[in-house]
This record gives sequence, structure tokens and C-alpha cells, in this order.
Amino acid sequence: MKQHAQIAELTKTLRLPAIRRDYARFIDEANRDNMDYASFLTLLLNAEQEQRIKNCRLSRIRQAKFPYKKHLEDLDIDHLPENARSKLAALKSLQFIENKQNVILAGNPGTGKTHLAIGLGVKACLDGYKVLFANVASLITQLKESRSEKVLRRMENNFEKYDLVICDEFGYISFDKEGAELLFSLLSLRSERRSTIITTNLVFDRWQELFGDPVLTAALVDRLIHKAWIVNMNGQSYRASETEKWMKNN
Repeated sequence: MKQHAQIAELTKTLRLPAIRRDYARFIDEANRDNMDYASFLTLLLNAEQEQRIKNCRLSRIRQAKFPYKKHLEDLDIDHLPENARSKLAALKSLQFIENKQNVILAGNPGTGKTHLAIGLGVKACLDGYKVLFANVASLITQLKESRSEKVLRRMENNFEKYDLVICDEFGYISFDKEGAELLFSLLSLRSERRSTIITTNLVFDRWQELFGDPVLTAALVDRLIHKAWIVNMNGQSYRASETEKWMKNN
């Protein structure tokens, strides 16, 4: 019993939670299989490594600040617009992150833009990339607050460190001049250096409605779409379809 207590204390001090939790089972397994010392040590270290990999994945997903967790496997492929279906396999490879390319998911509401973006983001987290999900309206509010508190540069530096940033609902509200300039500056910092996913309900020709300034709009569009994946997400609204089915059955 004293030895077990010592093992528990040492593994706690050394921060080896997987070994601390399962060492008794591992000892039984080693005795049963007549393991040599090297095999037993390998068993312990592999268990600890697997636990740390799992914890890191969960931590990246938590720190990404997704509004909810969706996996690409949860997508209803049949309801995705045709253009999205044709590009899904390439996007799932996440090669666009390695190539520092952007992805623009543009189409009418309810066609799966946010679900697809989150699915790609979660997969990126699982594959070891650092991801951030941001609602555009909330992001602009944070930018203004950072400027007011004189910590804008710190926020911009942090923003640049993410391998993938998802800017959701780009186009649902227009920006004032300050917000437009701050967002332009932030996204420009990532151009050809990191990947950004944009979900929007507006075609590029209408982005001037958001920014007000045609020169600023043209410059931002040019930066975002350069070598980007443009995915046409126009199609039948999945939510509208589900509502229609519900109404028929109730």
C-alpha cells in the first residue's frame, strides 16, 4: 500500500495523469503477459502520450471558441449546394491551410456555411492547427475596444498567430468607418501569411454596402480572393426545408 501511495504521489508531482489513473491496471497487464521492463515502460509512456495528445486536441477546440461543435461527418452532404459538394474533399484535406489560402463560403442563409466552416475548423484543431472562430460583428466590437484601451497592436499580434481564423456572418450588418478600417487592417495582416475562412450572404459586388468606401472594399476583396477557394453556397435553405417538414407533421 505504501508503494502504491508513493506511485500516486510521484505521478501527481510529475504530472503524469494517465499513468496515475491506470498504473494498477498496467501492472496487472504486465504480470499477465510477462512483460519485460522495457515493454512495460513503453506501455506506460504510450498511455501518457495518447492522453496528452487527446488533451491538446480538446484544448485547441475549446480555445477556438466555436459557438457549438460540428464535425464534417455530421454534414448532410445531400443538402449541400453542388459547388460545395464538388470541393468538399479538397477542403477536408486542409491543404488550403498549408498553402495559406483563404476560403470564401458565399450564399444565401441556411445552406450550411457556418456548419461547414466549423467542421473544417474542428478538423484543423484535431490535426494540430491553432484556430479561432469569430462572429464579425463581435470581432469589430473587440477591435474598437482594443483601440480604445490602447491594446490594439497586441490583439493584432495574437490574431496573426492563428493558423486559421473563421470570420462568420460577414455581411449581416454594415460597419461604420472605424469598424471597416479596423477589420480591413486586421484581415490584411493575414493576407498570404495565414488562412481565413469567410462566411457571407453577400456577393462581392455588394460588399461596398458593408464598408461604404469603394476603394477600401476593392482592396480587401483583392486580398481575400487572391488564390482563394471560392465556394458557391447558394441553394435551398436546410432550415427552411426542416421547418416545412415539421409544419407538415404537426
